[in-house]
Amino acid sequence: MIQAGDMSAAELAALLSFHADAGVEWLLEDVSVDRVAEFAAEKQARGQRQPSRRETSPAQASPGPAAAEKAVSRPLPSTPVAIPDDKAIADARFAAESARTLDELKLALEGFTSCNLKVSARSTIFAQGNPASGLMIVGPMPSSDDDREGVPFSGRAGALLDRMLAAAGLTRQDALLTTAIAWRPPGDRPPSPAEAAICRPFIERQIVLTEPKSLLLLGNFTARFFFGANATIHALRGQWRDVAAGSHVVPALATFHPQELLLAPATKALAWQDLLTFRARESATGNC
Repeated sequence: MIQAGDMSAAELAALLSFHADAGVEWLLEDVSVDRVAEFAAEKQARGQRQPSRRETSPAQASPGPAAAEKAVSRPLPSTPVAIPDDKAIADARFAAESARTLDELKLALEGFTSCNLKVSARSTIFAQGNPASGLMIVGPMPSSDDDREGVPFSGRAGALLDRMLAAAGLTRQDALLTTAIAWRPPGDRPPSPAEAAICRPFIERQIVLTEPKSLLLLGNFTARFFFGANATIHALRGQWRDVAAGSHVVPALATFHPQELLLAPATKALAWQDLLTFRARESATGNC
């Protein structure tokens, strides 16, 4: 096994960056440590150092007026204000519905502070591409590559998506690419139901403002998010369903996310079938 001492500074920095993107917060020691026994020893040592109540002098037991005044005037530590989920959802709905253009919606999303996902994310991911194309491609939450680059579908998964689109005769300029969740959750964990509900008004407003003729939903989370189902992508893929966003109803087709194809290459054949289904309808409606 390679030791840290055998690695260069650049290699160590790259390794730490990899662990941070993977959500690692604790590193293991080379030798196991009994934390329970360590805590017990520290607690016993503190008890031996602290004088008993009988040994406390009168001067220590009753502080003088100056000390009491100093203690009273000391400001209490501030704590972050927690925003109730219902209020955060209402704030998101108001901010989204107030936007009349995509530019206004982007500014509203970047200035939104009622979702805790934004605290740990580097970037706010917003739609990229051609709003007038009539086709919107929606992924789940941003990946570490998306968060780093500031655009949806970056990195290896983005490169595979480009190849998928090319196989269907499309490019990124033939669609509007976005994500259902605007901020990357820590460690790439799935968003909580409350976090998803807070982000929903913004993605639905993107649909209302651009009025796409069809949606291509990528990934298990995205299909469940829009279809309101608990089934897996294997059961939800390849079938056209209507998605309602405000007064706009648009047909949507779900398939595998490129990252899922990278992890399970055998599913590429199923994704290709879905792209053929998608392409056939688009050609029939004159959208391609």
